[in-house]
This record gives sequence, structure tokens and C-alpha cells, in this order.
Amino acid sequence: MTERIDEEESYFCGAYWGARKETSEECARRLEAFLGLLAGVDPSFVPWFKQGKSRADALMHPIESTVAGLEKLIRKGRDRVVEELGFRFSAWNGASDDSDGSSLKLTCGGSSPRVSNVCLLELPSRGPNADRVLAAPLLRGVVKSMAAAWEPDFVVAMSSAHLQMLRDNEPSEIWPGWVIYIAQQRGSVPPLPEPVRVEDVEGKGTLIVLTPERFTASNPEHVTLAERVRELLDRAGLLKPVQAQP
Repeated sequence: MTERIDEEESYFCGAYWGARKETSEECARRLEAFLGLLAGVDPSFVPWFKQGKSRADALMHPIESTVAGLEKLIRKGRDRVVEELGFRFSAWNGASDDSDGSSLKLTCGGSSPRVSNVCLLELPSRGPNADRVLAAPLLRGVVKSMAAAWEPDFVVAMSSAHLQMLRDNEPSEIWPGWVIYIAQQRGSVPPLPEPVRVEDVEGKGTLIVLTPERFTASNPEHVTLAERVRELLDRAGLLKPVQAQP
């Protein structure tokens, strides 16, 4: 039987890294790589469209997923006042049902410590796309795609409802979500309790999957497990705020 999600829970996947100055072309190359990897994870992650005033308007403006095409859009998102804030980009996957769609927001090339660089993928919440995407094996692929393309400090796929429960935490700290990637330079991941699974990612970082089934904030066992993992990661010094890269 197909597992249905709690209609009140939505999910996202975000990659976060500190100040790292990059040109529009460098950001476009990373974005091209990411979209290519993402397309191999699930068919709902292709094609992508510019966000418009309406669904019909957006569907008239497909995004050319080449370095040249992406750089044009990224350059348009450059902050005109403070160059150090980098470039911004957004896209939508054109799903026929908004609740079964995905959207992408990006801040890249920022060298200011005031603003974190981030690649944020809002995931589908209800429908056939959601039924496929909101599963641990597929989210592993999404998280690993973000890690490979953006070389971030950390990546997390988690429930927005769970994030709301952690709102008192330092915003730049790593959150103990359903699927987590922590870059190797931040330190070694300690032994974690069952049913958590830990996987090395090409010697560049560590992938952590809290539960094989869908993590929900309405499940107290899931929340308790996440808190236990948070305590262990914090004790190992892995949850320090994202720092600017030299």
C-alpha cells in the first residue's frame, strides 16, 4: 500500500554554505551540474520554468539548462546595490497541481558573511510526485546531488513542521533533519543509534538517514530520535554555525 503523507506536513531539501565568491559563470556551471544530477533522480525534476505571474505565463518560459542559458538568468539576479550578496535564481517544475510541484531558489557567489549561500528545493507535498519523492532512497539521491554540485557545508532534507519545532536554534546551525549531509572538513560523524544509517560520500562528507520510513514531526519517536542525533552531533562539534570560507 502506498504511504500517504500528513497533509499538514511539507518537505524541503536545502544546501547551505558560507561566504564563497564565485562568478555568474561559475554559479551557472554548478547549477547546470545540479540540474543534470537532479534529472537522474526523478522525472518530476525536469523541465524547469521561469516563475511568472500565473501558471500559464510560467509555462511559456522554459529554462534552457545550459551554462550559457543559466548564466543569463543568474546575471539578471545579481544584487545591483551590494555585489557581495551574490546572485539569485528561481525556477518551478511546471507540475499540473501546485501541491505536487517543486520549486527551486538559489543564492550563489555571495561573499558577505551577512547572507548565506543556499540552494533550496521545495518538494511536492501531495500527489504521485510526492509519493515517489518523499522516500528515503530518492531523497538520498537529491541530497547527494546537492552535495556534489554545490560543495556545501551541509545539506538537509526535512519536514517544515519539524523545522518549526527547532525555531529557537541558531539559524545557521545544522538541523537534525530526515536526511543530512555533513562536509568532511567539519569533522567526523560519531556512532549513531539504530535505525540511523551513515554513509561515506566519496570521501568528501557523510550522509545520515534517520529513518528508512518517512520522517514526520507528528511521530514522537521520530522527533526523539532526531533530538538524540542532534545531541551526539553537537557533542562531536559538528553543529557549529556555517563559517565563511577563506
